[in-house]
Amino acid sequence: MPNRLAHETSPYLLQHADNPVDWWPWSDQAFEEARESGKPVLLSVGYSSCHWCHVMAHESFEDQETADYLNEHFVNIKVDREERPDVDAVYMEAVQAATGQGGWPMTVFLTPDAEPFYFGTYFPPAPRQGMPSFRQVLEGVHQAWTGRRDEVSEVAGKIVRDLAGREISYGDSEAPGEEELARALLGLTREYDPQRGGFGGAPKFPPSMVIEFLLRHHARTGAEGALQMAADTCERMARGGIYDQLGGGFARYSVDRDWTVPHFEKMLYDNALLCRVYAHLWRSTGSELARRVALETADFMVRELRTSEGGFASALDADSDDGTGKHVEGAYYVWTPDQLTRALGSQDAELAAQYFGVTEEGTFEEGASVLQLPQHEGMFDAEKIAGIRERLFASRAGRPAPGRDDKVVAAWNGLAIAALAETGAYFDRPDLVEAAVAAADLLVRLHLDEHAQISRTSKDGHVGVNAGVLEDYADVAEGFLALASVTGEGVWLEFAGFLLDHVLARFVDAESGALYDTAVDAERLIRRPQDPTDNAAPSGWTAAANALLSYAAQTGAGTHRTAAERALGVVKALGPRVPRFIGWGLAAAEARLDGPREVAVVGPSLDDPATRAMHRTALLGTAPGAVVALGTPESDELPLLAGRPLVGGEPAAYVCRNFTCDAPTTDPERLREALSG
Repeated sequence: MPNRLAHETSPYLLQHADNPVDWWPWSDQAFEEARESGKPVLLSVGYSSCHWCHVMAHESFEDQETADYLNEHFVNIKVDREERPDVDAVYMEAVQAATGQGGWPMTVFLTPDAEPFYFGTYFPPAPRQGMPSFRQVLEGVHQAWTGRRDEVSEVAGKIVRDLAGREISYGDSEAPGEEELARALLGLTREYDPQRGGFGGAPKFPPSMVIEFLLRHHARTGAEGALQMAADTCERMARGGIYDQLGGGFARYSVDRDWTVPHFEKMLYDNALLCRVYAHLWRSTGSELARRVALETADFMVRELRTSEGGFASALDADSDDGTGKHVEGAYYVWTPDQLTRALGSQDAELAAQYFGVTEEGTFEEGASVLQLPQHEGMFDAEKIAGIRERLFASRAGRPAPGRDDKVVAAWNGLAIAALAETGAYFDRPDLVEAAVAAADLLVRLHLDEHAQISRTSKDGHVGVNAGVLEDYADVAEGFLALASVTGEGVWLEFAGFLLDHVLARFVDAESGALYDTAVDAERLIRRPQDPTDNAAPSGWTAAANALLSYAAQTGAGTHRTAAERALGVVKALGPRVPRFIGWGLAAAEARLDGPREVAVVGPSLDDPATRAMHRTALLGTAPGAVVALGTPESDELPLLAGRPLVGGEPAAYVCRNFTCDAPTTDPERLREALSG
């Protein structure tokens, strides 16, 4: 019989709806039940594409004996961290403070007042490698709760007080200048891996936000070292196993330093950020590899993540059926020499093995290899390889596909909208721009209410109950601002303004200029989450700073500019010390130092070829964070177009920054030079 999760919209919660554990979703009623029954709460947090979450579910939550013990002694709450990033953040902070590490599945025991007192992540069904079994943990917690409850409550209270005292050292509210950004670059240079690209050791995550900073820094200063780190890292990732050499798109991270073996889940946010970064790398360098990867990644998102409502699903799982009924990590993506032969015949299989680095020993498990590009493509017949790639892709499509988490997360769709709009505009792919517009339409239609307050998730056309957090407002505003620049439609600027007005009114601390991850009127947790550092995606804080800055450039809104500059104070404090973890903030700071530049392109009509050429030139400018407005002289949709006539009856571009404007130009080449950083 299904439990209380059967009516949820989260695919992760629905995966647990048939567990024998009597799960509750996060709710007031669950804690009321704990208070009335006098039981402690087991809080289990995970997400649908998390491999070890599935393992623990299979070993423990599907086990009747374990479930009986949980149901007798605990009130059990299951949370999808992607639906409730606020709940995840406050308890993960407690886990990390108590144990020095964190991860998912996250397992936390709480008092009925939601105060945490015992922490962990994955627990095995039997003691293993120094870890207690899950049953031992449950029995220990139950004994402590029944025998030493006052002591447990005291510990929980102290933990909450300690968390409340961990306020961010915000520095001041002054944005970083030349010196701090130069020190950030130096710090990145020290952590850079010159042999393999990327930063630090294993596991290695795609540093998309840092690469954006490096590209902007190079554009503003001409620092060749910054461009080299960005270009080399992008090339190594694109040649590695972390990139899907057949279908496009990136896996979550590499388990090794060489980008060879990925953790195979594919997340929307990674692919949106990386699609945009590779498009920007092409814009800076003309790299053919960057162009190919940007387009293949965009096509992957549209082909495999787009939902029937026009939004984008959150993720594809790492695991899939290996053909024997057993779910195995990477089964969909890896190849043995034997499998190549069955798909291609022996002669082409030999060529494919050489091209993609497939060996008898394998680079993954049980003799299978992750496809890579270990050698330079110029050594192979491009037409022949294209045919092999198509045949392998078709053959792979016959394998059982990984599961898809179909929920639409507002923030990540905002990132996808920005990436698809820009990639479509750069490479003359109107279908990609149309996909971006369709996703934006869905967010407006379904996720925004009449007050432009945003809901975090939807699934199958039904909006979820969870309120949007700061990253939802900021990333969706970022997507809408990109759409405004690409389409010339002022409605997207207007919607971005509504969202950013909420940021100013409900997320910003008026005294310090600091930002919180939840709104002032959001559900009260044991503390109000606040984290300016980038993780897998830009923090809400730095995403808001970037969007506020762009909006101010498009509209001249002084309050938004001031809020952006105050928000960047934390980048001044953290950028020189931990540049790897505040890349988006550093990128926003580069835009602020450069202006950002404001470009108005006017033409007799938006379909006029000369106007379109001028507009594309404006979009391809590398000046950090430049904003573009497109329209006719009569248009009143975008403020930057006001008072901008044609020049001699011809399309013209007006470039301004810091309250100073260049003479208008009708020459795309002169515009290119003006926007070259």
